[in-house]
Order: sequence, then C-alpha cells, then structure tokens
Amino acid sequence: MASTAAAFAPLHHAPVTLKAIPLSPAIGAIVEGVDISQPLSPSQKNDIHELLLRHQVLFFRKQTITPKQQRDFARNFGKLHLHPIFPTVPDVPEAIVLDTAKNDLRDNALWHTDVTFQQEPPKAAVLTSRLLPETGGGDTLWASGTAAYDALSDGIKQRIDTLTAQHDFLRSFPVSRYGRTDEERKKWAETRNNFPPVTHPVVRIHPETGAKGLFVSEGFTTEINDVDPEESAALLAYLTRHATKPEFSVRWRWEEGDVAFWDNRITQHYAVNDYLPARRIMNRITIIGDRPYGPGQKG
Repeated sequence: MASTAAAFAPLHHAPVTLKAIPLSPAIGAIVEGVDISQPLSPSQKNDIHELLLRHQVLFFRKQTITPKQQRDFARNFGKLHLHPIFPTVPDVPEAIVLDTAKNDLRDNALWHTDVTFQQEPPKAAVLTSRLLPETGGGDTLWASGTAAYDALSDGIKQRIDTLTAQHDFLRSFPVSRYGRTDEERKKWAETRNNFPPVTHPVVRIHPETGAKGLFVSEGFTTEINDVDPEESAALLAYLTRHATKPEFSVRWRWEEGDVAFWDNRITQHYAVNDYLPARRIMNRITIIGDRPYGPGQKG
C-alpha cells in the first residue's frame, strides 16, 4: 500500500518553504521555521495549509503562545467554533479549557473526531498544553482516516462507500457526567435540544484533496443506517477498530510550548488518560467546517 502522503497530494501543489519532518508514512509532521505567536505572512499561511493537507496533523515545538495568539493563529484558516459544553478561557470564548481538575474528560480518552454530532463538524483544531503532568503521560494519538480506508479490501470499500451512520451528542456527553448541577443540566438540555442525532457518510470525501477517508469513531458514531442492527453493530465495531490501528497513527508526547494543528475532516484522535491523579490542562480552538459528503454525493 502506498503511503497516505503519496496517495493524495494537495490539490494546489504550491511550493512549501517551511521545513517539515514527517513522523510516519501515514500521518504527522513536525514543522520548523515559523513562530506562530506572530502574524503569518501569506506564504507562511499557504505553506502551513499545504502541509496540513499533506500530513493531516502538524506539530510546532517551543511555541509559547497565549490563548489570544492561539486564537489569532487559528483564524488564519477559517471562522472559529464555540463549543456548547466545555468551559472557555475568560475573554477568549473560542478557546475551550480541558482541565482534569474541573472536567470529566473521559470522552477524550477514546477515539473520536471532534463535534461530529453537528451537521457541519469542525474543519480543523489547534491544541496547546498549559499544564502537563510532572509524572509524564497524557500523550495524544491521531489516526489517519485516509490511510485506514486505503488499507481496506475492495469488497469492504464497495460495501461501505454508500452507507451513512448516526452521530450522537449523547455518546460522549451523558447527563450523568455533564449535568451534575442545575446550571450544568440546563446547559446540557439546551445542547441536546439544539443537536439531535445527525447522519454523516461512513466514507467522507475530503473537500480539498478529494481523498476518501473513514468517518466513523467510537466517540460519536452510534449505528450504521440502512442495515439490520446486528450487521450495524458488527460493521461499526470492525471499522472503528480498523481505523485506529497503530500503522495508521502517530503518538505525540507533549512538552512545554508544543502546539498541534490537525485536519478534523480526515482524522480522529485519542487523549491517553494514564496520569491521574496528576493534573493536565489544555486549550483547544476549533475551526468551523462544512457538511460532510460521501462518494457520489455533491459537496
């Protein structure tokens, strides 16, 4: 099987001057030669965009950025999303706070693509560490949906190319964990009302590269439509297990000043929960995306 990076090149083919160090054939690269705390030049913005399409998740080291600088960096690549549940940084509502001392973050300790319970899931996200466990741990893994799809047999590809699946907010945000107070229950109920289960393709076409990628995850996908319940359960279990094989993934060990920038349309990720009772604080800013479509559908 050809590597994912070779299998689908970005459509624009613009020259890239920043240095990128690939971390695996399937996914991930470290980017050097740019200070993302500062405004990006047009060429830097274009380079980062091209590298994101090529490698799917980018890592920037030694980038000590404030939440406002993180927000400004993310704005280079689209309008920003406001999360309906997680708390946010004061004065930076686009920056959610993932703090193990204040949030029950077990929903991050499973494979998921962010916010697929919405009709238009995010395009991309920018994550940085604010406090890391002194004991170590707390790595994050990303997996490539295109590498996973490419590795399937032709028979399975034909079976799933036209299927759709349900994605549900309740899968990762049960009221038992996010409705502990009257205020939380009110917020949870409003979110549930605003975001009923939605249908997305099992195989998503990337709107910029045209590549096919698996678009199901343990975090939000509840069932596959148009098949009987037993087949749905078996097929979904197979696809979610297949999509997260080590050969399709990269594991990042966080250090102070690290920033990750990933394409949410074609990846899923997993935050390893191996450091409790130590504390871990991260800030995530998410970029608004578009409606997913599959093979044979119009984007």
